[in-house]
Amino acid sequence: MSTSKLTLIVIAVLLLFVGGCGCNSYNGLINVDQGVKNAWSNVETNYQRRTDLYNSVIKVIEGSANFEKSTLKEVINARANATKIQVDVNDSASLARFQQAQGQLQSSFSRLMAVAENYPDLKTTQQFKDFQTQIEGTENRINVARRDFNQQVNVYNLAVKRFPNNIFAGIFGYHEKPYYKSDPGSENAPEIHFDIK
Repeated sequence: MSTSKLTLIVIAVLLLFVGGCGCNSYNGLINVDQGVKNAWSNVETNYQRRTDLYNSVIKVIEGSANFEKSTLKEVINARANATKIQVDVNDSASLARFQQAQGQLQSSFSRLMAVAENYPDLKTTQQFKDFQTQIEGTENRINVARRDFNQQVNVYNLAVKRFPNNIFAGIFGYHEKPYYKSDPGSENAPEIHFDIK
């Protein structure tokens, strides 16, 4: 066998090997990318569930005579802002905007619920009681979905950064994705004041 034929065989084997590695890496990257997208859709689904619950209790509160309209209007505006943000899981800025809008919605709704405490007729309605039960479960689901999303992002980021996938990830345009972060200030324990007399 001549040297030129041997060289061609070696080059062909190397090309097949690199091509096989590339295909394997690409398929692996597709799998972990889809895992992140699926986990994010679960986060969005749970936030949508919370928004739907908020919508139903807002209708109950709107029907309550003499309820503080400014507090209710604040929640309605925060809800509108939270639902119009489109998230790209590859963009940390859009994820941060979504998280900030959701935090504002939750904060304004917490104020609404505090005001609702002053309306005993409202608190005794079955719809309001059902809401309080369902929202607790929904908040737990949101926390689980965010944790699952971060786990999927971790799997994806490891796949993108490890050798030899990192070579193919750069070639195919796969880059590190941002994690869902805790709300600013949540690392501090809340101050609790008891007015016991």
